Amino acid sequence: MMRLAAFDMDGTLLLPDHQLGQQTLESLQALHSRGLHLALATGRHLLEMQTLREKMILPAWLITGNGTRIHDRQGTRLFGCDLPSAVAEEVIHRHWETTATMHIFNDQGWFTDRPQPELLVAHQMSGFGYQLCDLKTLPAHQVTKICFIDRHQHLCQLKTQLDAVLGNQVNICFSAEDCLEVLPANCNKGSALALLCDHLSLTMAECMAFGDAMNDREMLAQAGQGFIMGNAMAQLKRALPHLPVLGHCGTQAVSHYLNHWLATPHLAYSPEC
Repeated sequence: MMRLAAFDMDGTLLLPDHQLGQQTLESLQALHSRGLHLALATGRHLLEMQTLREKMILPAWLITGNGTRIHDRQGTRLFGCDLPSAVAEEVIHRHWETTATMHIFNDQGWFTDRPQPELLVAHQMSGFGYQLCDLKTLPAHQVTKICFIDRHQHLCQLKTQLDAVLGNQVNICFSAEDCLEVLPANCNKGSALALLCDHLSLTMAECMAFGDAMNDREMLAQAGQGFIMGNAMAQLKRALPHLPVLGHCGTQAVSHYLNHWLATPHLAYSPEC
């Protein structure tokens, strides 16, 4: 019996234009009315997700920063994890052989040192955006995660450098083809979902989860039922070949599945074309 549903945002719940479809919102509200807990599990910042939750009028638990923060439906923090100060210092101040832009996140917001207005398109629904500053002036003891944005091939080369220098001190993963994230070790959406389940006296077997990128891997693998989007990263599909693949986020495939599950849970599901 499923009692909690956890959803990634971009590429999963949201349409390709980063808006929430009305059909998807109605399906989420139907889940809530059936008594299921809802969790939004995303790499987005808490400040942004609080705004989006209010706009959706949805009583959801929030897993933000790819598992670095968990907040209840009233906004109380249940869990927080930051990068070790020495690690954040190393990443921020070392010279990396890359063309990628660096983005630093802490509880005050999103910081970068180069204007990239094209990145703000994904945040139009909330109005959330970056703050420009000299990144080397930011306090290293308050960093939740560090992201690098560039073409995928360039980020793969950067990941090799990061792995060699940082080793198992961190969790390095792709949250999108063009976004590589440096997170605290053992911190991911899966570990955060497990903590939330423990708080709610649930088991992971009572969870369903939906995602499309490598930062969703642990959550999808550990949930009682994980679902991969048709538009998911190829690496994710290869990593979890046993999990069912739904349709594309552009067709609101999560809503398509949820409507089937709510109406006819005893019947096999066939993804829409």
